[in-house]
Formats: sequence, C-alpha cells, structure tokens
Amino acid sequence: MTTAEAETGRTVTTDIPARLDRLPWSRWHWTIVIGLGTVWILDGLEVTVVGNIAPRLSEPGSGLPITSGQVTGLAAALYVAGACLGALFWGRLTDRWGRKKLFMITLAVYLAATALTAFSFHTWWFFLFRFLTGFGIGGEYAAINSAIDELIPAQYRGRVDLMINGSFWLGAVGGSLLSIVALDTAIFPADVGWRLTFALGAVLALVILLVRRHVPESPRWLLIHGRDDEAERIVSSIEERVEAERDEPLPRPEGEITIRQRRSVTFVEIGRTVFSKYRRRAILGFSLFIGQAFLYNAITFGFGAILTTFYDVPSGNTGYYFAVIAVGNFMGPLLLGRLFDTVGRRIMISSTYLLSGILLFGTAWLFDQGTLSAGTLTACWCAVLFFASAGASSAYLTVSEVFPMETRAMSIAFFYALGTAAGGISGPLLFADLTETGKVGDTVLAFQIGAALMCLAGLVAAFLAVRAERRSLEDIARPLTAVTKPARAGTAGATEA
Repeated sequence: MTTAEAETGRTVTTDIPARLDRLPWSRWHWTIVIGLGTVWILDGLEVTVVGNIAPRLSEPGSGLPITSGQVTGLAAALYVAGACLGALFWGRLTDRWGRKKLFMITLAVYLAATALTAFSFHTWWFFLFRFLTGFGIGGEYAAINSAIDELIPAQYRGRVDLMINGSFWLGAVGGSLLSIVALDTAIFPADVGWRLTFALGAVLALVILLVRRHVPESPRWLLIHGRDDEAERIVSSIEERVEAERDEPLPRPEGEITIRQRRSVTFVEIGRTVFSKYRRRAILGFSLFIGQAFLYNAITFGFGAILTTFYDVPSGNTGYYFAVIAVGNFMGPLLLGRLFDTVGRRIMISSTYLLSGILLFGTAWLFDQGTLSAGTLTACWCAVLFFASAGASSAYLTVSEVFPMETRAMSIAFFYALGTAAGGISGPLLFADLTETGKVGDTVLAFQIGAALMCLAGLVAAFLAVRAERRSLEDIARPLTAVTKPARAGTAGATEA
C-alpha cells in the first residue's frame, strides 16, 4: 500500500516487533547508530561553540554589537525556546507522518539555520537564527529517539539510547577544540573565526543528511498506519542481512500482537493516555527533565564566565577546560550504559541523579571556601557530569519507552519541551545573571539550585522509575491500537485477522 489512509481500519496480527527485538547485534544496527545518533554531535557542537565564543563576540571587532550576557543569556534562551517549540511542532508530525520523513526535514531545517547564523551582521539576525537552529534540533529529539527505540532490540535499547544521547558530548569536545582554533586571532580575524564554526556545523549536517537516507522507516510505525506490507519488506531485508553476516539462522521470535490500524491519534487521546492512564510515568518524566536541565544550565551556561571572572583564564583558552568536561560527560553514558540494561532502570536512574546532585553540592561548598583552582574546579565538574550525563540521557530513554507507540514522539516532545522550558529558558537567564556578578555567593547559589533539583528528581525515580530493561516496547506500554494482549507464540509476518 502506498498510503496509510488506504489501509487503516483493518485488524492485523503480527510478530514484527518480536522479530526486531530478537535480532542479535549486527553491522546493520551500527548503521542506525551512525545515521541517527550523530546529530547529537551537532547539537553538542552548537551549544559548546556558542558558550565558548561568547567572550570573543562581545569584544570590539567581532562584527556584532552584542554582549557576553546576551550570548549566554538571551541567545541561549532563544535557542532552547526554539527547541521546545520545534519539539512540539515536529513531534506531532512525527507521529502522523512517520519517523524517517521528519528526521530528514528537521535536519534540513537545522542545516539551513546554522549556516545562516554564520552570516550574522546584527544581533537580531543572530537571535533569529539561533531560535530557528533550536527549532530544527527540537524536532530531532522526538523523531530520532522514537526511531532508535523502535529499531534497536530490547536487550540493547538502554545502552544504545544512552550512548547516542551521550554523543552530544563528542560534539562538545569538537566544539571546544574548534573554538580554540577559531578564536585564535593569529589564524583568523576576530570577525571571521566564530563564523567558520557555524559554517562547519552546516557542512557536518549535510554529511549526516546524506548518510541518513539509508535509515529505514520504523516498521512499528508502518504497521499501525496500515503499511504492513512495507514493514514486512523492511524487516525481512534486515533479517537477511543479519543472517548473512552471522552465517546462521536467527532464533524464532517469541510473541505476536493484534492491532487495529489507524491513521492518527487525537490530542485528547494523547492527553488522556499520558496524564490519566500513565500519570505516575508522567510525573517521572517531568521530574527527570527538570532536574537535568537545571543542573546542566547551572554549570554549562556560566562555565566560560566563571573561569574568566574568578580564575583569569583567557577567553580563548576556556575551550581546553570544557573539552575535559565534555570527555567526562561522554564517558558516563559509555561506561555506565550497559548497567541500565543489566542492573536495571530504577537503580541506575535514581543513583546517577542523586550522585551527580550530591557531588555538585560538594563542588559548591569547595568553591565557596576558595579552595579550588581552574583545574580542580574543572575536575569537580567532570566528576559531577560523568554521572549526570548518564542520568540526563536516561530521561530521554524513559519518556521514549514508557508510553504507547502511537504517542511516543509526542510524549518525547512534550516532556522535553516542558522540562527544558522550565530549566532551559529560565535557567540561562537566571544563571547568566548569577555568574556574571563576579560574586562567589551568587555562583554558589547557582550550583546549589541545580544540585537540589537533580537530587529531587533522583528521589522521584527511586519510587516511580519503570523496570523497562530488556522488555519489548509493547510489553512496557501496550499500543492504543492493540486489540488483544501479546500471545507467547511466533508467527511470520503480518496477517489480516
């Protein structure tokens, strides 16, 4: 069938979800990780570059009449506001039009906006395209996390999701090192170097766009929208590739599900499902996003100003320090991710949130005592964010797997937008003011706010986190279109009931 409308209304029984979940890890899964996960590298590059170039943009000769506070405060808030609105706008379309169509469109929006940022000639232009860059990135969160969870086998879903979301920090490392070169006036003029960083982001986005063409649509989404023949072709093709790679037959799938196909789900149904049927999960998702947003904003949006104000670190050298922090951030999900699939979601989510919050409280105390140098403060931040990064990545994992298939992208978008708006819009505005005063007590307060909210989120997770490790998505949250519970028997393909 060529359209979802032509096929909706039928009832089909299928084992396609079980066939996807029983697949062993293969080269094909790596293509998904590379094609979809690399976009977080771009997001990390964007956020880090802007934070590191803020002092240079405020200097005479930069080509923009802008202050450092406007870059780390207003521009950062506009970027996050764009991401929140983009998540909601594109998230709804992701559930209606499909994962692949939207993760191609949103990346194209990001590419165009970040390229145009490089041509900023006035503050309003810079602000506008920071907003539109965030608008594209926000849509990526919903489309990418939906596709990842629906394509990756259940036993690997936690670690892969964390690793992909954690790859943001590879971009942060690249952004830090890139800013060092770009801000060196011995290499590039003051009004050229920062523009090249945005231009490079656009080039990388173009490369990812070309790679992403080979990532298929989610078979789970196709099934619900009446395109079960296409879903069957995709899954059969994947199975053939995996069997050829392993040179042995695949194990039989365990379980099937019967669904009544439909074209879309209304906002009323989404709201009723998320906030009535899954109320505890909604509280969990909101808490996790609020906590991680405030902790990260407490550190990252004032990072450069703290180093230059309290430790006289030259603005062109802050990238070295942030590169160290970014490595710690990436190593957290990379080294701890497997435990989310083995030890379990509840223990790992709550412990990473609580540990990072407690460590940030300790950092605030040491900073207040005046016992830290630029190097030791960076080491403390690195320790905090090692655990916080794994926890923050698990927030995206949580909201993408604990709600029904038909609401997945919109649920991701909603919790990302709500949590990030509370922490990511007010956070930069609040923390930029606190860290720019030059008063130790104000910076300590910024740290304590982030730490307290992270600890509160960890306590919520200790009681409400869902034990989703190694379980199929359909078992964690039964699809709204399901008409029977999954049976413990395997059948091939999708058959009309």
